[in-house]
Amino acid sequence: MASDVDTAPLVGRAELVQTVRSALLGDVAQGQTAAVFLTGESGVGKTRLLGEIGARLRDQGALVLTGSCLDIGDASPLHPLLQALRRFDGDLSAAQARTSSAVRGLLQMFADETGGPDGAGALLERVSRGLHLIAEGRPLVLILDDLQWVDRSTRQLLLYLLAGLGDLQLSVLAAVRAESLQGAHPLRRVLTELRRLRTVRVLDLSPLDRAGTEQLAAAVVGRALPPDAAEQVWQRSGGNPFVIEELARDLRDGRDGLSETLREIFLDRVDALPQHAHAVVHAVAAGVEPVQHWLLAEVLRLPEDELIDAARAAVAHRLLVGADDGYRLRHRLVAEVLAHELLPAERSGLHRRYAEALTAAPGELHQARLAHHWRLAGEPARALPAAVAAAQEAERLHGYAEAHRHWTAALHLAGDSGSLEVDRIELLGNAAEAAHHCGEHARALALLEELAALRGGGPSCALHIRRARYLAAAGRSALAEEEYERALEAADCSPRDRAAAAARLAELLLHLGRYADAGERAREALALAENAEDSATEVVLASSALGFSDAFLEDPDAGLAVMRDALDTAERAGQPEDVACAYLHLAELLTGPLNILEEGVVVARRGAERVAELGLGRTWGTRLLAIAINGLFRVGQWAEAEKVVAVALRHRPSGADAVELLLARCRLSVGYGDIEAAGRDLDAVATLLAGGGARHVIPLLTLRSGLAMWEGRHDVARLAVQRGLTESRSDDVMILSALVWHGLRAEAEAHSSRTVDVDPTAVRRLRDVADRMARKSAGAARPVRSVVEGFLALCAAEVSRLNGSDPELWATSVAEWDRRNHPYPAAYSRLRQAEALLARRSRVATAGKLLREAYGVAQGLGAVPLTSEIRELAGRARVSLQERVADGARAAASAEPVGDELAALTAREREVLALVAEGLTNKEIGQRLFISERTIGVHVSHIFDKLQVRTRVQASAIMLRNSRG
Repeated sequence: MASDVDTAPLVGRAELVQTVRSALLGDVAQGQTAAVFLTGESGVGKTRLLGEIGARLRDQGALVLTGSCLDIGDASPLHPLLQALRRFDGDLSAAQARTSSAVRGLLQMFADETGGPDGAGALLERVSRGLHLIAEGRPLVLILDDLQWVDRSTRQLLLYLLAGLGDLQLSVLAAVRAESLQGAHPLRRVLTELRRLRTVRVLDLSPLDRAGTEQLAAAVVGRALPPDAAEQVWQRSGGNPFVIEELARDLRDGRDGLSETLREIFLDRVDALPQHAHAVVHAVAAGVEPVQHWLLAEVLRLPEDELIDAARAAVAHRLLVGADDGYRLRHRLVAEVLAHELLPAERSGLHRRYAEALTAAPGELHQARLAHHWRLAGEPARALPAAVAAAQEAERLHGYAEAHRHWTAALHLAGDSGSLEVDRIELLGNAAEAAHHCGEHARALALLEELAALRGGGPSCALHIRRARYLAAAGRSALAEEEYERALEAADCSPRDRAAAAARLAELLLHLGRYADAGERAREALALAENAEDSATEVVLASSALGFSDAFLEDPDAGLAVMRDALDTAERAGQPEDVACAYLHLAELLTGPLNILEEGVVVARRGAERVAELGLGRTWGTRLLAIAINGLFRVGQWAEAEKVVAVALRHRPSGADAVELLLARCRLSVGYGDIEAAGRDLDAVATLLAGGGARHVIPLLTLRSGLAMWEGRHDVARLAVQRGLTESRSDDVMILSALVWHGLRAEAEAHSSRTVDVDPTAVRRLRDVADRMARKSAGAARPVRSVVEGFLALCAAEVSRLNGSDPELWATSVAEWDRRNHPYPAAYSRLRQAEALLARRSRVATAGKLLREAYGVAQGLGAVPLTSEIRELAGRARVSLQERVADGARAAASAEPVGDELAALTAREREVLALVAEGLTNKEIGQRLFISERTIGVHVSHIFDKLQVRTRVQASAIMLRNSRG
């Protein structure tokens, strides 16, 4: 049943509506996200604004999905998204069959979800793909009401969407009840983090002022209010639009004698209802909105005609709102007022009738709602099975936060049920595992301790392994290591448990950088696994640790062989995560310790295709593509790396997978000089990283240092490096050597620019770390030593810049990086070598040749900051850079043959130029290629420079002329 149309005008919000519309659509580029969170007290008009703005966004051509969060803590995972999809499908016409099919396909996916081994990541990947199909190229706006009741899964989905990933122009508009965000409310922390993002705005919706109050009241009454009446409305309402409307209607309808408190206003309104309408309002207030018409009929047991009349009266009195999906209170404050008006027996009776109606209903039960009503009906024994079923349903959809709440509720219900026979140990185990999966590590450990106390002297090996897993996830590595050792010593440890403990311990030691210890434990795990059944996972974990250990301990061939065997084992066993893990570590080994970049890129991309077939594209596939991007970046194939970024972004990754991809994309942005994009990615990584180890923290700080140097903020670059040296306990000499180079480069840049003083203490510390790296790398595999030697050559040359740059040291660095086929550091070293020669006024011709070679490579890569610095030095030295630009660019770009005029362009630049020739704007090109508008602007600038043109028309003419040829 539809409610009456609310004819009260929207007062005092015109500027806010325009601000929100612009933030959600006008300023959002393809592939980017934006969000506006409207906060305010109850009744301030948040829901009305959502409807108004949503209607206007639809008029602008956006696809708008609208959902509301449930007002119970045990909400189903992703409930508002499911509700929004059902509403949208119901509004589609017969002519929109294709869109309706996409919507129903996504809804069916939720219904068919079985909770496979790929975890929540695959579910969110399919959600993203489904939304993409539904949007059909249109901007997508997700509007969520009552976000203060949002479930954990939806909160995480919002965080992932707002990280700025993907090829979908998506915006979020949500309303939050401000008074609910008290204490440790989880949404409060989420909003605090999101405020740091440039594309997220949190707007507080204030009450109306005196003029707005009078205008709204006059519109409801139909005439201007007398001064005394206007004053009374202002004083009673405090500018709250909902209360203003209620008071104004009382004036209009001649109702007087009302209390000045909101509670009394609501009670008077309810008391004025007919008897059955009064019961309807009380029933809806006790239910979980929306309360469907059939459910309300079962609860109240009224004849259909009388129920419809009663509901119509409640709607007419503006206490209820009717919609196709059920009834809602016009304002939830009504429920708060009425909660104290029923006797306990009356409340429990209502909840009992709800529970009985839901139990008797045909079809699938809403277990969370059923558990809620049985619990409030005072029936813990009947609420318990529903809570367990709700937990299992949440786990099937990978909603581990919701599952944890349901298991916890089940534990409480089991305690309240008295004589009910329940397996409390099983409940504790399920609750602990759900808490672990949703990141509540302290709670998981506490539940595990309670489980251990109940078990007394029972089996301990599996308990030690589980406790170690939880401790490791909580970042308490030392205690985790001790627990794994206890598991291995436990008398009741089965062969498989012992293999699992040894394999997981090896993996832990690997992450700690203790490669020799990791290798020893890995060998032990592999030996144990030979006598254990179903131990493929343990073999893959142990082989991964052993391969890395051997690779770092001067036996790269053995490490590679072990990793290939691990992949074969995983493929034979057929477990998707084992296959993905084996591919990941093999690709990491090739592109990391072994420095076989080309093969590593091939393995990474092949592995990404394979794991996508297995349903793990969003998680493992994204990480494999990030490895490929990093490898392509190092060998100078930046245009190809951009294409891989676009493919990976379509997965909309989350968590550590998103971090890997964002760091990879940030390397490209820093190289291109896209300061804004790089900063945005670094901010997103900082938001997503909850702690994190050296594997992420050191690259993050290295990139932040490099970005700060291109911005001329050498003191900021210094601080980033110093933080990396202070916070990291990593022994990974490869990532540490890159950080040290950035630190010494920051000091050299500070000395050269004279913007800040050189820090002698920092220089001494960095040189000591470099010496330590040299000694440590001496015992590593030859490929590892080779990479470290390259960075040490850069470090030595940067130190020389502090006392007159030494061209011979820079020549050594050029040779080191040329030998490794890493064009970017080689070009940088050529620039510095030329700078040193020109400073000494010697070998000017050689300096010119070095600058031209560096310039050709930098332009071929699209490295704007490096290109600019080369131009600046060449300008000061009056060195021509045009003589051999085309040759240098051709050497840097592996492209198909094109016309002579386009030979200097990279593959990506030719792709951009072709779209420029089609007449597309930068924004439209970015949407077509799945990259930012700003990055397209960088490419267009490069194209103009290389073709020596000044307009898009001139560039297009060259493109068309060469295409005809």
